[in-house]
Amino acid sequence: MSALIEGLFNGISIGSVLLIAALGLAIVFGLMGVINLAHGELMMLGAYTTYVVQNVFKPWGEPWFSFYILVAIPIAFMVAAIAGLVLERGVIRFLYGRPLETLLATWGVSLILRQLVRSVNWLLAICIAVFCLLFFGGMTWLSRHPDWERIRNWVIAILLPLSTAIAVVTGFLISKMPVLTKAWFSARNVDVTAPSWLRGGVKVLDFQMPYARLFIIVLTIICLIAVYWFLNRSTWGLKIRAVTQNRAMSSCLGIPTAKVDALTFAIGSGLAGVAGCAVSLLGSVGPNTGQNYIVDTFMVVVVGGVGNLFGTIFAGLGIGIVNYLIGSGTLALMLSYTESLKPLVDVLLFFATSSMAKVMVFALIIGFLQVKPAGLFPQKGRTAEL
Repeated sequence: MSALIEGLFNGISIGSVLLIAALGLAIVFGLMGVINLAHGELMMLGAYTTYVVQNVFKPWGEPWFSFYILVAIPIAFMVAAIAGLVLERGVIRFLYGRPLETLLATWGVSLILRQLVRSVNWLLAICIAVFCLLFFGGMTWLSRHPDWERIRNWVIAILLPLSTAIAVVTGFLISKMPVLTKAWFSARNVDVTAPSWLRGGVKVLDFQMPYARLFIIVLTIICLIAVYWFLNRSTWGLKIRAVTQNRAMSSCLGIPTAKVDALTFAIGSGLAGVAGCAVSLLGSVGPNTGQNYIVDTFMVVVVGGVGNLFGTIFAGLGIGIVNYLIGSGTLALMLSYTESLKPLVDVLLFFATSSMAKVMVFALIIGFLQVKPAGLFPQKGRTAEL
């Protein structure tokens, strides 16, 4: 019984992280039909934001350091949301209705973000800032011209190479300063120290429930309530659901569909940032952190039913629990007392590692989708027909 309770708790805590990440993906993939392979990198940005906030609070000492995680969560949400908004405005909005193209484009963005984290320094940041100031500032200023639509392509053709050249020259001129060329993070993993009130745990039977994992479960519940309220009780949530059901009719009724798309993508990306903040409490953070979760989060969305919030909840917790029970050997231990189940126990022992457990869970999901290809809670009505 003690092993079962411990396995269920650890499975729920792992499922909670998947659930926060899958909430954002359910909004982006389920409601917008965009396959965002950069979702894991948005989680990574949230994790690195938590690391930076921790370093800002560390010199202040106690009691301020104990509250850094409460500041890091909204900041991680904002950083990931802004990154998602830039991604939507710069790439995704040109690819709506073309899922294969969004898959390829976001995969490229994920590679760029990973390499950016490895090599970013003050020199690169200054060059990017100079380019953005010149290019986007020039575009904004010249957009007031009465013939803007006619000259827009010419302005881009001139401003783009000019801004790039000035940014490169600026970088070359200041590259001799060593302080500007030191990488902020590099390719190594960094550690996030949990505040004092998240260390330790509650003793239950023969095992301990870590406070950090309990905090992640509570954070997941808060995110669920917030997303449900936003989608079902707010004005913008109503607009999002209207655009999801019928984009053409929503546009005819005056709903700004472009703003709805941008807001939806930003919220989904922000939730990925919150998931990254939660992940940072469980282990070290590195450029490949998001890749450890992206496949699992897609599985959660597909198994739960695309675009269904309650299906995402059941699938996230279910996959997390099954994954841990198999990978930790808890399920094999529980069944080992029954002699007739020895062949099944031998199979479970073969898969009793974290990597092999993912293989078995993936195989189970494939079998499940053969029976229910639309997931646990398939869409109904007009959305399912589109």
